[in-house]
Amino acid sequence: MSTRTANAIALLKESPETLDGFLKLSQIFESTTLDPHSRETLILTVAERNQCHLCVDMHEAKMAALGPAPDTERLDAVRRFTLRVLASSGAVGDADLAAFEEAGYTRRNALEVALGIGAYTLSTFANRLTRAA
Repeated sequence: MSTRTANAIALLKESPETLDGFLKLSQIFESTTLDPHSRETLILTVAERNQCHLCVDMHEAKMAALGPAPDTERLDAVRRFTLRVLASSGAVGDADLAAFEEAGYTRRNALEVALGIGAYTLSTFANRLTRAA
């Protein structure tokens, strides 16, 4: 664990419930049917949008450790869908959902995107609030 990550965790420990909530949500998100590259793409999309530099650095490293993505167009679809979910507060249009499904994702995956957005919005907001980001 990097010093920056340890510092962020230490700052979040001021609210054990917030830290515990994030850890539980991120663990659940890791168990979804989204593949690891898609999960990291979603996390990076949320982190970049919310300007959490700590999360960007950490998850760029995790993405690199996964190796080359098997299908970059598919990852672009999850990135675009994540941004549409965020912009519409979940009320994506039929065309957005269809495009996501055409890229090989499922309706279950769409709900898992909402879970990931929730988990990493919590993380990025908390990191920025505590000045860890």
